[in-house]
Amino acid sequence: MIVLFTDFGGSGPYVGQIEAVLARDAPDVRVINLLDDAPAYDAMHSAYLLAALVGVFPSDAVFFCVVDPGVGGERGALVVEADGRRYVGPDNGLFEIVLRRAVERTAWTVTWRPPTLSPSFHGRDLFAPVAAQIVNGEAVPGQSIDVGSIRRPDWPDDLDEIVYIDHYGNAITGRRAETVPATTVIEAGRQRISRATTFSEVEPGTPFWYENSSGLVEIAVNQGRASDGLGLTIGDAIALDR
Repeated sequence: MIVLFTDFGGSGPYVGQIEAVLARDAPDVRVINLLDDAPAYDAMHSAYLLAALVGVFPSDAVFFCVVDPGVGGERGALVVEADGRRYVGPDNGLFEIVLRRAVERTAWTVTWRPPTLSPSFHGRDLFAPVAAQIVNGEAVPGQSIDVGSIRRPDWPDDLDEIVYIDHYGNAITGRRAETVPATTVIEAGRQRISRATTFSEVEPGTPFWYENSSGLVEIAVNQGRASDGLGLTIGDAIALDR
C-alpha cells in the first residue's frame, strides 16, 4: 500500500491529483489517505505526528509524505527506510522522529526527475512517481547517504507543544504519554488539567488530558472543543507539573 500524509487539505485538487498519478503508475496498489491536514508548512510539528501514526501500518508500507514549504528550492528529495517502512518526501526534517525511533535506518537522495517537473508541485510530479516506483519493486535512481547528514539532533525526543487539532477540537501534543506519570498535571491554555482515562470519566464541559489512541498526550473537553475553550492552537506549549 501507499499511505498519504500531507498538508494539502481535503477541499482542493491536490490529493486527487496525487491519487491520479498513483492510479496511473501503480494501478493495483491500494492508496490510503491517512492525513491531508498536517500542520501547514510545518515539518517539525508534522514529524512528531507522523511518527505516532505509522505504527498501525504493515512494515512494507510506502509512505508518501509531503509537508514542503521549500518546494522548488534547494532542499533535497529523499527516500528513507526506518524499520522496513519506506518514506518518500522532502529533506526538511519531516522524517526525523521516525528515524530517531527506528532500530534500522537507511537513506538515499533521489536523482530521478520526470520529463516535466512543476516547480510548485513536486508531490505530484516527483514524489508520487517515486512512491509508485518503490511499491512496484523498481530501483529508484539515487545516491545512498549517511543518515546522520539529514538528522535534526536539536529537536527534542518528545515535543511539549500542540502538534495537531483534530475534527473535535482535541489538542494533540508531541509528547508520548508513556513518559508522563498519571498523576501529572498539565498546564495549557492558562489552566491546570488533570488526567482521565477517557471522556466518560469527567463531566461534560470538563477539560482533561489522556493517552490517545496513538499513544500521545491529548488535551480534550468532554463534549466540547479544547481548542476553543482553552484557546489552544498548533505550536502552543504545555508544561508538565510532575
